[in-house]
Amino acid sequence: METGPAPEEGAAPDGPVIQTSAALVGDGADIAQGRHLAAAFLTRVQAEHGLAVSQRAMDLTQLVVSELVTNARKYAPGPVLLNLRILGDLVEIVVWDCDPVLPMARAADAGRVGQHGLEIVMAVAQGFEARREPVGKRITARLALADEPGGAVAGHRPP
Repeated sequence: METGPAPEEGAAPDGPVIQTSAALVGDGADIAQGRHLAAAFLTRVQAEHGLAVSQRAMDLTQLVVSELVTNARKYAPGPVLLNLRILGDLVEIVVWDCDPVLPMARAADAGRVGQHGLEIVMAVAQGFEARREPVGKRITARLALADEPGGAVAGHRPP
């Protein structure tokens, strides 16, 4: 886990950047490695920085990492870069791969088997962005670290 001075964009104004990164190289264990990195990162965030991380946030972070890394491995040759960073009361999950084609969520279809990963990520995230980079693309999802009283996830409001 890296900490350092806060950059101008995306960090708490008075705190260090709390993040970790990994290059996943396609050896068949990338998805599990990403999940383990996410769990260890959030555990350290709690222990070393005293930030509240709900079990739901822990589980959803691992799920989102799994889905995004799976898609990157499936559709893009080459390495995948995974970055996890704390932004206030959110964890930001960024996955980069070398394929410039942006993912698109498919129309809901209860009869479709598979290919629901992006739908799942978009449903649980407080923020989602897919953007082309000079090489490849960067997918970003943000999840609340803690649940609000009453069981609602912080950042989402009941309808």
